[in-house]
Amino acid sequence: MIRIREIGFKSTCAVAVLALLALGACGRDDKGWRRDPATAKIEQVSSRDSYLKPPSLVSAVRQGDAVALSGQAEPLASVRLGAPTGEALLGKADAAGAWRLVAPLAAEPRLYGLSMTMEGRTVQAQGYLMVAPSGAAVLLRAGAGAEVMGQSSPSPRILAIDYDRSGGGVISGVGAPGAGLGVRVDRVTRGEGKVGEDGRFSISLDQPLAGGTHVIQVAGEGGEQQVVVDVAPPTPPRAGPASSTLTAAGWRVDWMTPGGGVQSTQLLGAAR
Repeated sequence: MIRIREIGFKSTCAVAVLALLALGACGRDDKGWRRDPATAKIEQVSSRDSYLKPPSLVSAVRQGDAVALSGQAEPLASVRLGAPTGEALLGKADAAGAWRLVAPLAAEPRLYGLSMTMEGRTVQAQGYLMVAPSGAAVLLRAGAGAEVMGQSSPSPRILAIDYDRSGGGVISGVGAPGAGLGVRVDRVTRGEGKVGEDGRFSISLDQPLAGGTHVIQVAGEGGEQQVVVDVAPPTPPRAGPASSTLTAAGWRVDWMTPGGGVQSTQLLGAAR
């Protein structure tokens, strides 16, 4: 942000000529001179107007053997869902910025990178978009909990568990907006949080999640839920940026983060 400091000039009729010369000098590009406030204001507005907000996913609706994905982008921007295999789904946002693409379902989860291009500039959305065989759409976020689209619940409900090689874990899901929650791992409290206004929660554990079988419970206003999950250290994918395994709890996806690390996302229940 450009900060404009107001510098007052004391002027009298006796120094009118000197004041005019000073004002003229302020308009020059010489190093060390302050910028003219009017010019700085124009540059600030121009910089703000040039910012392009990354595209986002709003909903996912299954249609037979495919899922219709819709979201928001800059008006009339080109939208792209690119798969690691090189294939891509292309579309364009309408005048209101709404876009829609239909992705085919597969026997295993598929990952896409969501991006948009406008006036020669390309902006990538945060994380990856994963489409499960069930048609569920999940946003995988490095260092944070996964967001499962189209899910809601009046009581706490765990939808995903994320963890990295060091055991750092995040429990995420849905619940009543504004409800306070606590997370227990093997009957020991490991985190507290609150459901956001969008009905989602994401709570980081205060201790590493060790390998093995764990009982994870989330409880608070509105009820509680308990799940049993087998945790194994993330393994680097052998082919491509991600690999998936179907477990008793649901799909587990080991994927490469933009920073080069490996993160595991364990999907539960309707998030499969």
